[in-house]
Amino acid sequence: MSAFSEELRTRIRAIQGWQVTLTVALLALGFLIAAQLAAERPRVRYTTQERSPLIETALELQAAQDRLKDRILELRSEIQAEEEQGKGALGLVTQLNGELDLARLEAGLVPLTGGGFILRLEDSDQLVPPGTNMADYVVTARDVRTVVEELWLAGAEAVAVSTERVTATTAIIEIGQSVLVNSAYLAPPFTIVAIGPDGMYDRLSASAGWSDFLAARSATYGIKVLLATPETVQVPAFAGTVTLRYAKPGS
Repeated sequence: MSAFSEELRTRIRAIQGWQVTLTVALLALGFLIAAQLAAERPRVRYTTQERSPLIETALELQAAQDRLKDRILELRSEIQAEEEQGKGALGLVTQLNGELDLARLEAGLVPLTGGGFILRLEDSDQLVPPGTNMADYVVTARDVRTVVEELWLAGAEAVAVSTERVTATTAIIEIGQSVLVNSAYLAPPFTIVAIGPDGMYDRLSASAGWSDFLAARSATYGIKVLLATPETVQVPAFAGTVTLRYAKPGS
């Protein structure tokens, strides 16, 4: 009976020691959990407090980006409109340049090369009979004007007398023993260059004015009219002033 009681008391002490150890372990675990929760609480609070401003900032940045995208689209539209307008302006400039080039061509401000021929007018080498007018045996300004006029009527597109381009404002005037063409004083022989379409010389030869000129000047007084037909001829550009101070329509 005493031996049994002793064994029971030993077991009870063992159980009590185990309970104490478990209790201590649970207390330690509870302390660690409480400490962990206490440490987590400020971080969670910080994250919750900062989340709202960050979202607002992100939304503001997104809105700014959307505004920039809209502005980019507006600028692209404006650029496209300017380009379309520029195309129209470019077309107008091209048209004006074309008209300007044509005006320069018609005014004789552009040198030309093309099909045509060359006429050379030389003084007569006949002896001047006594009592006759010596001026009848030399090439005059009237002769040069007559040939130029007949060339225009035959379809000439460009004409030059020696080195002078003949234009709408060109004057061919007798000045002493020389002929004034534009602002140049020229002396015989005179080289007249004409550019024009095919058949221009045939039309010139068939004209009454040309026949009368040859009959009156070449056949009667021996004025020489020589013809050259190279493959191409060159007509220089008009080098004088293009300012027209006075003009009146012809009758």
